[in-house]
Amino acid sequence: MGKMLSYSGLVTKIRAMKSNLLTDDQYRELAEISSVPLAVAYLKQRPAYSQIWASLDENDLHRGQIEKLLINAVYNDFTRLYRFANMEQRKFLDLYFKRYEVAILKNCLNKVFDHRDVELDLSMFHAFFGRHSSLNINLLASSSSIEDFINNLKGTEYYQPLNHLREIESPTLFDYETALDVFNFRNIWTLKDKLFHDEDLKGLTNAYGHKFDLLNLQWIRRSREFYQATPADIYALLLPVHYKLKKEEITALVEAENNTVFEDVLSRTYYGKHYPQLSADTLEDMYISIMKRVLTRSAKSHPFSAATIYQYLFFKDHEIRRLTVALECIRYSVPPEETVAHIFKF
Repeated sequence: MGKMLSYSGLVTKIRAMKSNLLTDDQYRELAEISSVPLAVAYLKQRPAYSQIWASLDENDLHRGQIEKLLINAVYNDFTRLYRFANMEQRKFLDLYFKRYEVAILKNCLNKVFDHRDVELDLSMFHAFFGRHSSLNINLLASSSSIEDFINNLKGTEYYQPLNHLREIESPTLFDYETALDVFNFRNIWTLKDKLFHDEDLKGLTNAYGHKFDLLNLQWIRRSREFYQATPADIYALLLPVHYKLKKEEITALVEAENNTVFEDVLSRTYYGKHYPQLSADTLEDMYISIMKRVLTRSAKSHPFSAATIYQYLFFKDHEIRRLTVALECIRYSVPPEETVAHIFKF
């Protein structure tokens, strides 16, 4: 009863916010719009964007500003939930927030590896990160080299995993981004058992267990196909998680002698059996749809738990990804039916 009472208000708020997520019909309407300014004007009429974009003139916005405004819409929803949450619920939100820090760090890394004298303007995000993060994003955005970037992370939890890459020869952007992801995900899997109990722990274990299994599958496939990585290198990338994927199945996938064997092993895993369309080629495309199903079931089974918060934030992140795709298609005059196909691919 206590858990139900502590979550009832937040669950009601999430239900109201969820009702403002775009519907499939609204995405189809968006795909029919002929220009980006008109598309932004359309979004300004939707409840989720009307207030925070009300003062903006859509005709004056350029591509980079629109992308940042979309990201800020996610931050705005996160902040609304954070203000409404109690101390126990904020434990999950603090953990989830790390994904936003990692995203900012990746933006800075991309600027460093771009090797152009360009300024990374993160000023739109200062207020949000000032409330929730100890990162100095001004300092990080001004980093001119990977050495500067890593040194500017001293005193943060991200310094050690990236500084460790200095020990290998010529690490790439992929190496640094992967190191951030692996550090963050391992941290989540370890901390969840310390921070959460009962329904919270059950719901989050189910959600993150599926997520990390699917990420391991993607990383194995990507490492084999695009990087011809050795088994030892692949194992070093993987998360130490065996939720629905058995340890021996991971070994068989990593060490499969060819793609035919890989597909055969994949088809006999939990994911291959429950999702018949899953294959090496569809792993990344199906990730979102599988996670939406998993999170919906988890939130339904554990309605008064952090799983409900996770489901909403995941769906909101997904909406922003779809909107980014839709606006790019509109920008380049992609026919509406093709735009819809691109949107619903995710």
